[in-house]
Amino acid sequence: MAESVFITGGTGYIGRRVVEALGSRGHGVRALVRRGSEGKAPKGCEIVVGDPFDTFLQLLGVPHPSPAKAQQFIDIDLKSATESIGAASAAGAAHFVYVSVAQPAPVMQAYQQARGQAERTLNLSGLRRTIVRPWYVLGPGHRWPYVLLPVYWTLERIPSTRESALRLGLVTIDQIVAALVEAVENPPERERIVGVSEIRAAAHRRS
Repeated sequence: MAESVFITGGTGYIGRRVVEALGSRGHGVRALVRRGSEGKAPKGCEIVVGDPFDTFLQLLGVPHPSPAKAQQFIDIDLKSATESIGAASAAGAAHFVYVSVAQPAPVMQAYQQARGQAERTLNLSGLRRTIVRPWYVLGPGHRWPYVLLPVYWTLERIPSTRESALRLGLVTIDQIVAALVEAVENPPERERIVGVSEIRAAAHRRS
């Protein structure tokens, strides 16, 4: 069934690919872009400032997160999520899809706190929701963690570290795109949390 999807962050690293993937499957995609950035929007989507919508996909956030960007996580990530949740509630959105972050984790505390607060705000909104929790997304321009794959392979096989290694595992850009498309196409009855293992599984189901 084709969905009508409103997406923030549609010109970004993950967003462009999700827009293209949803469009190729027949979904109608409307992307919110900043004035002057209209040319960055992927082909095949409608550029809008804001409309009533069915599914709201929230991807807007600070690019290349790092501990040095703690204040930006509050000013951009948390604020945009809070305002998007409010807009979705006011418009009667049928489903809200939010890309959060895997947690708990020993690093990036400010990032986790901002995304965690956004999750709590989303929960309180009463919206039907899917929360997707990747840790790090591998892809063009985001490849350095590939050197950690042997470490992850080892940690996932040690009983005492297996759970945290799986929760904080690496996913590819293709895997996160597949998981987001699946989230749009399969709304939960009330709430679904999609962790790293589920993100990987979604890609297998679509391969």
